[in-house]
Amino acid sequence: MPKRSAGLLMYRRVNGRIEVLLAHPGGPFWGKKDLGAWSIPKGEFGPEEDALLAAKREFEEETGVMPEGDFISLGEQKQAGGKLVAAWAIEGDCELSILKSNLFSMEWPPRSGRMMKFPEVDRWAWFGLDEAREKILAGQRVFLERLVEKV
Repeated sequence: MPKRSAGLLMYRRVNGRIEVLLAHPGGPFWGKKDLGAWSIPKGEFGPEEDALLAAKREFEEETGVMPEGDFISLGEQKQAGGKLVAAWAIEGDCELSILKSNLFSMEWPPRSGRMMKFPEVDRWAWFGLDEAREKILAGQRVFLERLVEKV
């Protein structure tokens, strides 16, 4: 069975256009990557866990903000690595300066035996849909298209 992740795509309306909140992954592998590197806030969940509850939990862990409102299903999408991602959209707004990510540990540099902590997300940004299509991971672009269809 493939690994499963769930996430939320927060969107807002500014001057008649839609903007989406995307997260840039933290850690040394993603530091210099930009185009095609951003993601919806998401994370893995177990087989017994409800996907929407997992998406809400992961959003809060990665932003420090508890999402509230009406959640719109954007369906599931299989990623290039085989992971199945379920996503929901939620209309909302949050000030980027208050967002704070949880940390993860990894051996760095590789094979050094030294564990270092990195933020799961090193920055967030609001993007208009055209720019978001360039920034987001290729396997998640479908969620932007589904958002446009549904709102």
